Amino acid sequence: MTRFSVFSLAKNALSGHRLWERTWRDAAPRDAYDVVIVGGGGHGLATAYYLAKEHGVRSVAVVEKGWIGGGNAGRNTTIIRSNYELEGNAAFYEWSMKLWEGLEQDLNYNAMVSQRGVLNLCHSDAQRDAYARRGNAMRMNGVDAELLDKEGVRRLAPFLDFDQARFPIQGGMYQPRGGTARHDAVVWGYARGASDRGVDIIQNCEVTGFLRGADGRITGVETTRGVIAAGRVGVAVAGNSSRVAAMVGLRLPIESHVLQAFVSEALKPVLPGVITFGAGHFYVSQSDKGGLVFGGDIDGYNSYASRGNLPVVEDVCEGGMAIMPMIGRARLLRSWGGICDMTMDGSPIIDRAPVDGLYLNAGWCYGGFKATPASGWCFAHLIATDQPHETATRYRLDRFATGHLIDEKGQGAQPNLH
Repeated sequence: MTRFSVFSLAKNALSGHRLWERTWRDAAPRDAYDVVIVGGGGHGLATAYYLAKEHGVRSVAVVEKGWIGGGNAGRNTTIIRSNYELEGNAAFYEWSMKLWEGLEQDLNYNAMVSQRGVLNLCHSDAQRDAYARRGNAMRMNGVDAELLDKEGVRRLAPFLDFDQARFPIQGGMYQPRGGTARHDAVVWGYARGASDRGVDIIQNCEVTGFLRGADGRITGVETTRGVIAAGRVGVAVAGNSSRVAAMVGLRLPIESHVLQAFVSEALKPVLPGVITFGAGHFYVSQSDKGGLVFGGDIDGYNSYASRGNLPVVEDVCEGGMAIMPMIGRARLLRSWGGICDMTMDGSPIIDRAPVDGLYLNAGWCYGGFKATPASGWCFAHLIATDQPHETATRYRLDRFATGHLIDEKGQGAQPNLH
């Protein structure tokens, strides 16, 4: 660090943080844009960024009802991976992983991408065989995968309870390129990149309705900061997709549930990467600050509230104790809840809506954060060209009517125990 940067850092810190430059422009809404993106989370901002960068569409507004990073973008467990098996998911999530690997250079922003590996534990012969099938499918699609025996897992994570009576660890599937990224830094990086390319990011601007032409086509949005006309409107609002779609009379094949997450007090480095329990639903990693970040099942009832209930807290903690009893010595620092759009097959929707001029990005279930780069890339491609990107052709809205499901149950979120 240079002397100038040291003094600059000290001056900004001692000023009460009043002298820092804004990372992006806090724009006021204009009367009209070529494209309006509803939702200022990771997916919406990534879409705006790639619209400007890859397609030259710079007359773009991102409207966010709260502040940038205040929704699901800041309410997840930061895991990135591409360990998918089925056609329709494998290529998409691997494309997302490749974008993650070049994201910091592309954005010129430290998103703290850390490829420390993702380890899925197996506890039965049937589960090991299922992981072998998934791993082979991954490798056939050019994705890294290693099937580990018990001793292979022990070398990576010797602190696990390998001989737990109910769930002995038999091995695991390992993706070395998986890991974590800093969720808020990802949002800020995309926001800065989009803003630098002319995109208007409009905070505290809630969409309350849609404008429609005489032919029924969507021609803009009504907001708490006035009417904004648009040639095309993209909706990327995470757990609020059903509520926003209802404004134009659409009923989506989605249920909204709360997904809770937790972080412990700061500890010395103990976890080598991400570890998931194979006989229940528990996943854990360690943040750069030392806290253990973990989560598990969604709350079993429909809700739009960003808070969960105590039975799920108990279930998640029981999962942690089952594989690593040492977690019981750590004090829980805080918890939070995000709203998840759960589709019937566990896979997302990136498609034109049945209403002209409207485009949908929804239904990410457990996988929204890791999909951020590819979601933005593919949604931008769809909006700019009116055609699906080659890696997202299966994410059609009508697949639930035609039977072309991609049923991977969130892949990795629910273990295959049969």
